[in-house]
Amino acid sequence: MKYGLAIVVVGGLLFGPQMAGAARADLEAGKQQAKVVCAPCHGPVGISLVRNYPNLAGQKEKYIAEQLEAYRAGTRVSEKLMPPIALQLTDQDIKNLAKYFSSLSGCGDECSVKDQ
Repeated sequence: MKYGLAIVVVGGLLFGPQMAGAARADLEAGKQQAKVVCAPCHGPVGISLVRNYPNLAGQKEKYIAEQLEAYRAGTRVSEKLMPPIALQLTDQDIKNLAKYFSSLSGCGDECSVKDQ
């Protein structure tokens, strides 16, 4: 029994950080995926290129994740492309994208002191 507990403790110390890291959002992975998946509509830095598409830069991480999950689940409806795109995203992809866009300024290069 002592050895079994020791193995569990040592295994947790060795592999626990790696397992926890897999569940964490990866900002760089989110950035790379955003370039391919999100940029055509929401801009390369989350500032939309099309008036009818929302800016993603500066949105709260939890909000972005919840919206992507809702599109994927079909509980948020859109006539646009979001549901099919969200269906392709894994839980980890959603975490990564939410982390990335929430890390950006919502102003982009257009903001200046007079705008604030």
